[in-house]
Amino acid sequence: MIWQPTSGCGPHCYAEDGPRVRYALWRLPLLIGVLAVAALTVPVLRGAAVRLAARGVLASLGVRLQVRGPAPRAGSLLVANHVSWLDVVALLAIGRMRLVAKHDVRGWPVIGAMAAGAGAIFLDRSRPKTLPTTVAEVSAALRDGRSVAVFPEGTTFCGADRGRFRPAVFQAAVDARAPVVPVAIRYDSTAVAFVGAETLWSSVLRVARTRSLAMTVITAPALHPADGAVRGALARAAQSSVGLRSAPGRVADLGLAA
Repeated sequence: MIWQPTSGCGPHCYAEDGPRVRYALWRLPLLIGVLAVAALTVPVLRGAAVRLAARGVLASLGVRLQVRGPAPRAGSLLVANHVSWLDVVALLAIGRMRLVAKHDVRGWPVIGAMAAGAGAIFLDRSRPKTLPTTVAEVSAALRDGRSVAVFPEGTTFCGADRGRFRPAVFQAAVDARAPVVPVAIRYDSTAVAFVGAETLWSSVLRVARTRSLAMTVITAPALHPADGAVRGALARAAQSSVGLRSAPGRVADLGLAA
């Protein structure tokens, strides 16, 4: 299907310096502890517990998160490039928003529950006829003043290589007259890339073995759809903004290094 893009990234994209096994020995127990607490609290406390759990996941894995750029207002459509499953965790850590995620994520241990607890909109990419329903659900959430985050590339890329923003979900912003906030996600290592046919566990293990990781989430100024806005043009403008390496505004270092 044209809305099921594939990535040319794979194991050849990973950094050559290799993982450092000793870090996994103490990070994995920390991660398991965070996930165990999240499994108990997220279904009850939802939003607040989701953010705390997401920050705990990053901290346990030694991932330092920095957020730059203007804070999106409520009811915005956040559109981000996609590198890793950590992208989902980072977005859940920095703000209250719903995510559009592939339906496979629902079955991921705890992360699926965290996404569901944040009100995730799950998309079955194997059933193209459901796409208009998903777009309508996103539009309704935006009209209700809920921010929604989506990865318009449709799949993950290693960071050095990137896909194009698919325009379908931008129709939700056009219909709701909601601001579109381009979000650039950057890592200092390709070790985080979740690409090819690898399992979630193998990716988690590689991240846990890496000595230190830093990620930066950069929000660009919002794009405001005008009367007669075309979703394709909006997607191209957002993609261009995501290509920026910096953005003005606040700098909030969450200090999540383990």
